[in-house]
Amino acid sequence: QVQLVESGGALAQPGGSLKLSCVASGRVFSIRTVGWYRQAPGKRRELVATVPNSGSATYADSVKGRFTIFREDVHTAYLEMNSLKPEDTAVYYCYTRDFGGSDYWGRGTQVTVSS
Repeated sequence: QVQLVESGGALAQPGGSLKLSCVASGRVFSIRTVGWYRQAPGKRRELVATVPNSGSATYADSVKGRFTIFREDVHTAYLEMNSLKPEDTAVYYCYTRDFGGSDYWGRGTQVTVSS
């Protein structure tokens, strides 16, 4: 089992920046992939970015060039968000998949982009 806790969500102005954190506990050495998803009101949850243990990160087209995902260590991953837009408003969820194919989710952190 892996437990995930997100933090860093806040109210930001358009054009501003935020940095989300995801802290993992439990069987962290079983994690194969870390990612961020988001869900806006009335919309389906969508992929934002993922990064495997080895290999390159992948991003949704809507965030390429503005967001960066990276892992500091086996416990902590971040999503740096720059040039924020109102359409980035959503609840952001940290996600991991382990080597056994099991998925784990955090409870989410709210990001609101508004002037």
